[in-house]
Amino acid sequence: MLLLFVFCRSLHDQTGNTSCLIEVIALSTHETFAPFCMISYISKVHGEENALLTMLSSNQAILICQKAVGFCYILVIHFQLECSALLSVEHAIRLVSFYTLAQNPRMALGDDRTLLPLWVHCDMLDPAGTTWLGAEMVCTGSKATGIKLYSVTCKGSTVGKKSFMTLEDVKKEHRKRHPSAPVALKGTARYNLFDSTVVENTTIKSQSSVTVDLKWNDVGRILETPPMSSTATLNIKVASGDMRNPMFELYREIEFLQSLADGLRTEEINWLEPVETTSAVNLTKAYLEGDWLYFSSLLIVFEGVTSYQDIGDSLKLVIDAFRYGSIKPWIHRDSNSSLSKLVLQSYHQKIDNVHLSGMTPVQMLLEMGLDKMRKDYINYLIAEELTTLNHLHYFLSTDVDIQEQVVRLRKLHHLLEIIVTCTTFLGLPYHSLFQLTQSCLQHYKTNPYNESYNFELPVKPALISHFYQKELPVMWGVEVSSGHGPREVRTLLQLSDRPLVDHVVFETDYQNETVNGASEDPAYFSTLVCCSLNSFA
Repeated sequence: MLLLFVFCRSLHDQTGNTSCLIEVIALSTHETFAPFCMISYISKVHGEENALLTMLSSNQAILICQKAVGFCYILVIHFQLECSALLSVEHAIRLVSFYTLAQNPRMALGDDRTLLPLWVHCDMLDPAGTTWLGAEMVCTGSKATGIKLYSVTCKGSTVGKKSFMTLEDVKKEHRKRHPSAPVALKGTARYNLFDSTVVENTTIKSQSSVTVDLKWNDVGRILETPPMSSTATLNIKVASGDMRNPMFELYREIEFLQSLADGLRTEEINWLEPVETTSAVNLTKAYLEGDWLYFSSLLIVFEGVTSYQDIGDSLKLVIDAFRYGSIKPWIHRDSNSSLSKLVLQSYHQKIDNVHLSGMTPVQMLLEMGLDKMRKDYINYLIAEELTTLNHLHYFLSTDVDIQEQVVRLRKLHHLLEIIVTCTTFLGLPYHSLFQLTQSCLQHYKTNPYNESYNFELPVKPALISHFYQKELPVMWGVEVSSGHGPREVRTLLQLSDRPLVDHVVFETDYQNETVNGASEDPAYFSTLVCCSLNSFA
């Protein structure tokens, strides 16, 4: 006897959003069917964490089903799943059947509400190597009128173009399920433009990366190079602190200011390793005795501090120099730091007494450093005509507390590292850099600081074609499609230098060393996605 219960209910998160959740509980006296007690839900597909489902589900909310432990159900909120959670294809097919029954308006189990797309983990033990079975409702208005059924099969990394499916093979797979419809072909490819560096046969892994995604129509053969008529989008991730970046010295300065800001908050400073061997006090004396015109240049001296005492002693030397008129540095007219006010007072031979105790010296030094960094960033961005002062107002504002000022300057520094990376290593022209600058500024006005964020920039392939035309892609795909709108169906072949499926282990799961090399014999993991359309009669 088999008892099947299908429930649909709403989930409410802390932000008030509501999502539809399917609960499938199947109980059977047959012991091999008992594990089908489950709840599986995922709010959205997490981008690069699962490139395959992102491609298939367009970043929408989906349901993920996996094998339950005993008779308990599991709430899945991410993709890191143990092998014990995998289902056989036979059990996965039954689950998809239950899902279909739950939505078929002609069946007693039918429900008026449309369920989210369902994806079931499979163990890849069948002859085809199935890793996923999927189902997605086709609707006319709010009514389910049919269902798309997906199968995803994978092969471990194989070497040589002859081991891959041909373009005709992919077309035949599509026509098996959709024999009479005219087909359209679309190609996709991703290339690494900037990633790791090889120095003396040693690979230096970088946290920064620039890839390009290309899309084009009328594919002629597997692994063909994208034509110049393709649409191209750069994906830019830059980790601050890369020693190859010309902004590295400014990075050290912003890191020093971050350590001061952290010290103000926690009253404990993690002192950075000084670049100079000379003490900060002696460096300050040397600067004061030299031709010191620019107030902001003092920050370079203070990078050598290794204690609170260093800061206090060095600042005392500077303030005494103001008091006795031995130096009269220039300051920026918009500077409002404590030391800047003392400089202005020194112009009138009257300086307030300053008590350099507690965290006051740290506060004064941080204020001075923020002024200096603002000027540096303004000089670069305005000189390169990448933006205007009005667009920088959010990042330069001193109307917020000092911790927030540091955060906003870190955002601005990250923007500069992105721009300089694209200038130095990619040689992008002015109009592309201007567009990228505006995009980054807009993003960081409303989003937190995040070095792993992927900034996208549309470009013409001709601008970067010399980087990839003689290289192998890290991912290449062809899509055969027919039909229109909700009834469009696709068959996809994806070749990639690493698996697109992460819930199974491939015996040949190794990093492809030939990608971006000169080899004519590439090694790729192969993923085939097939789709069939079934109407509710």
